Amino acid sequence: MAKKSSIQKAILKLLEGKKAVPMDIINADEDSKGKYAINRSIKNLVSDGLIEAFSSEHKQYFRLTDEGKHKLHNITLDADGGLVSTTWDGFWRIVLLDLPEDRKSEREALRYLLKKAGFVCVKNSVWISMYPFEHLFTNIKKDLGLTTELIILVTDSVDKDTEQSFLKLIQEN
Repeated sequence: MAKKSSIQKAILKLLEGKKAVPMDIINADEDSKGKYAINRSIKNLVSDGLIEAFSSEHKQYFRLTDEGKHKLHNITLDADGGLVSTTWDGFWRIVLLDLPEDRKSEREALRYLLKKAGFVCVKNSVWISMYPFEHLFTNIKKDLGLTTELIILVTDSVDKDTEQSFLKLIQEN
């Protein structure tokens, strides 16, 4: 049977994009040791607030919480395989992040994700990248309800000074 963390990752990925998944699908085709490990992982995910459980007359169901969606985004960014192409397609991705001080923990988490995705901070709350991660941040923006606090721009040109500053920052990092 796989390690606890890989079981939890598999459960989170199974629940991704679904309204709910019945318990019997999660436990399908497992021996008693495997079912125990899965049940234990589910219990931990529920207690950590990453998934929620609810029951109908006949079955128990699970679904991702908002916190579980965030965890899944982090797992995807930490994966060994590339999430998206790291070849420049000629477009610049610019993210403007403006979260107030009372939301500092969210701001720090978003900065961490931007750094992991290869964005470089060029001016306080302005992040720029050559890599196509805008869809990831569009999903994060939607999941967190950051309608005006996170702005994502994709453009085929930036002024030469900005381009040079960005390339210099990449070399430093």
